[in-house]
Amino acid sequence: AAVLGVIKTMASIDQPPEILGGMIGGALVGTFMGVFMAYGFVGPMAVRVKAIVEEDGHFYQLIREVLIANLHRHPPNICIEVGRQNAPHHVRPSFSDVEEVLRSLKQDNAA
Repeated sequence: AAVLGVIKTMASIDQPPEILGGMIGGALVGTFMGVFMAYGFVGPMAVRVKAIVEEDGHFYQLIREVLIANLHRHPPNICIEVGRQNAPHHVRPSFSDVEEVLRSLKQDNAA
C-alpha cells in the first residue's frame, strides 16, 4: 500500500498541495498499517504456528523412534524406554512411573 501510495503521489505531482497532502497521508497510513500488521499480528501468529508444528513434530518423531526400536526386535521395555527418552522434558514420565505402569499391565494381563 505504501509503495502504491508513493507511486500515485508522484504521478499526481502537478496537483495542488491539498490533494498531494491527502495522498501523502494515505501513503503514510498505509505504511504504518503494514508495519503494525506485520509486527503486531502476523509475526506473533507465525511464531505460535511454528511452535505448534514443532510440538506435533516431536510427537511423530517419538512414535517413529519407538517403531524403529520395535523393528530392530528390541524387547518392549527397551522400545518404551526409547520413547520415554525422546519425549519432551515437560511431558516425560519418570522411569519408575513407567515401570510401575508396565508391572500393573502385566498383572492385569496375567489375571
